[in-house]
Amino acid sequence: MNLRRYISMFFVLFVTCMVSAQDIPLDFSIGEKYNDRYKYSNLLTISNDGKGGTFLVRSYYTGVILKPKGYMIEHYDANMQLINEYNYKLKNANLVDGYVANGQIYLIFLDYDYDALAYEYSVHRSPLSDMNFTKETLLTVASKAVNNPLDKNYYNRNFSSGFTTSVLFNDKKNAFVISTHFKKGKTNKHFIYLFNSGLQKVVEHDFSDEVEEKNYAFENVAFSKDLQEAYIIGKAYFKKKRFLANERKFQYELIKVSRSGAKTQTFDGPGKFSEALIPIVNGNELLCVGFYANRKDNRYNGLAYFNIDPNTLELNTKKYSPFSEQFMMDKFGREEDKDIKDLVFKNVNVSNDGSIHFNAEEYFITSSVQANSSGGRLKVTRYHHNDIVSAKLSADGDMLWARNINKAEVTQGDGAYASYSSYTKDGNTYFFISTAAENPQLLPGDRLLFKQGLSRNRNVFVIKLDAQGHISYKKLIDDKEARLPLMVSKPLFNVRDNEIVFYAKRGNKKQLVRVLIQ
Repeated sequence: MNLRRYISMFFVLFVTCMVSAQDIPLDFSIGEKYNDRYKYSNLLTISNDGKGGTFLVRSYYTGVILKPKGYMIEHYDANMQLINEYNYKLKNANLVDGYVANGQIYLIFLDYDYDALAYEYSVHRSPLSDMNFTKETLLTVASKAVNNPLDKNYYNRNFSSGFTTSVLFNDKKNAFVISTHFKKGKTNKHFIYLFNSGLQKVVEHDFSDEVEEKNYAFENVAFSKDLQEAYIIGKAYFKKKRFLANERKFQYELIKVSRSGAKTQTFDGPGKFSEALIPIVNGNELLCVGFYANRKDNRYNGLAYFNIDPNTLELNTKKYSPFSEQFMMDKFGREEDKDIKDLVFKNVNVSNDGSIHFNAEEYFITSSVQANSSGGRLKVTRYHHNDIVSAKLSADGDMLWARNINKAEVTQGDGAYASYSSYTKDGNTYFFISTAAENPQLLPGDRLLFKQGLSRNRNVFVIKLDAQGHISYKKLIDDKEARLPLMVSKPLFNVRDNEIVFYAKRGNKKQLVRVLIQ
């Protein structure tokens, strides 16, 4: 080996070690490990109890053929000690979401009433101090029973079933909207409802005129400060329009709903097609940020920024910032036919200086038919959580940088262990990823590549993107320290204390893990 090559290799190793070993000011603590009687369950929601403690709700399954039998509600104190468990036995009930507010826990269900031939949204609520649930009905919609009425498919919603519905919360969970769309024959009714966290119905709007030409799949929501107005982003699918095989069949629209009615705004222009957007209420400003494409073929080409009048929805500012050639090369190489799959927003943060940092994940679903042990055929659905795209815009909407974190995850069951979570503090964004890999690979251009390992236990890595977009990482929790895998995609954020709480579970063991961002 000649001297120049030796020095070059040493330099690469030195830089790699320096980047990966940069100080990342995080600490963690692991709570006590507890036994759990239900081996098979799914974490549905996790909330703060208002006193530094944690409430979480799981659906559990039992039987030779696993069937949902009820909901386990767990309450942990500020020291991650389990202080109460409550088995809420509800068979064949479908929990949509839950939250804690006003000293109570609220659980929202969507069920079908076969006697009334209608879908019913109901809320089961109980004081935190004493699990004593009462039930009240929010909405009923007459309809025949359909498959997956609440099925939220980010890129290809099914509107042919007769009834579709969606529920959208903001991050604070101090308000939510319910969309109900029923059609049968010539009947075509779409309503949008706005509720505050106390279950008061603030707005009921008949959106039926809009769905004569388009079907709507709502994705993200923001609310005015007084919670009297909702700003909803969704895909509007055209009904009677012809498309080429490679064209998308929708456009993104912003819908404002209030007691005075509804307004709608579109964004696409010549050669610019929005591909994923999220609304932000920042002080007196209404912003929409996301991605765009130059063609109608699902290839993302850059970042989009819209400053909108919150009263009239007129566009004050529109900006498009293309990805650099280096970003596209790093992402795709020289393959011209590669597409960025559908991006799902995971986190948006507006800093004190007005700059906007947001990240999204490539998410898509695949299905296949396989032979089972009895010789029959079984449909298998796989959920893919791939690369993270992180970007930062200035207060005026100009792109400051964009980064890509390479990963590929696929799951057939509980997606809480896959994907990632992120948290922004002092201009730095921290990503938490659970993986069996021992170390990621550092690539040129401030990129990381996570290759899946083979170990049953999983490490937790934290990736830091600083204010300038420079990347560093470290292994936060070794698989020998936390023997239970963390549900990294369903954390509880404590913004006041800059803490993140993760639930860890495998089989009949469970515990909490707290991460402190210093």
